[in-house]
Amino acid sequence: MQALEINHKIRCFGGKPGQEFYAAYHDDEWGVPSHDDQHLFEMLILEGAQAGLSWETVLKKREGYRKAFHNFDPAKVAIMSDEELESLRHNPEIIRNRLKIYAARQNAQVYLRIQQEFGSFDRYLWGFVEGKPIINHWKGFEDVPSCTPLSDAISKDLKKRGMTFVGSTIIYAYLQAVGVVNDHKMTCWRYER
Repeated sequence: MQALEINHKIRCFGGKPGQEFYAAYHDDEWGVPSHDDQHLFEMLILEGAQAGLSWETVLKKREGYRKAFHNFDPAKVAIMSDEELESLRHNPEIIRNRLKIYAARQNAQVYLRIQQEFGSFDRYLWGFVEGKPIINHWKGFEDVPSCTPLSDAISKDLKKRGMTFVGSTIIYAYLQAVGVVNDHKMTCWRYER
């Protein structure tokens, strides 16, 4: 993928005209270390929803997801009724895949158990990297792996705990999104930051 520009900034993605929302996500969120449990839950649900689709598609529906899933409050999502979840299958503001919708509730329940066990999901997740982000040095996206031993380990543990839509590829994308892994290309303006 070639370098993309909006406002004369070279980005990894989100630099085409009409993609200002995508550029903002790249500039302000992707690869930035997150320690906020609610944001970590939000990104976990969105990354699971993205499976088989483009991230741009999910990002465009983010506000719909916030409304549908109680602003990503895991305690509220964990107790959503079957009727609530079924009604979401008719909601055009989200991806209406039944398995993905029901996975949000199941994953919220597991998420709460992890918070209880570790004190926070942040402590659980960042414990895999001893609290320090992994900063890679890629020249292009063709060099970036789709999964790593780290994403394999986290995926395996989350599945063992009962989560779904947390395969290693999804988890690697999640780690990039929440800044556990910084995969900004070396030519990107965010790389040094």
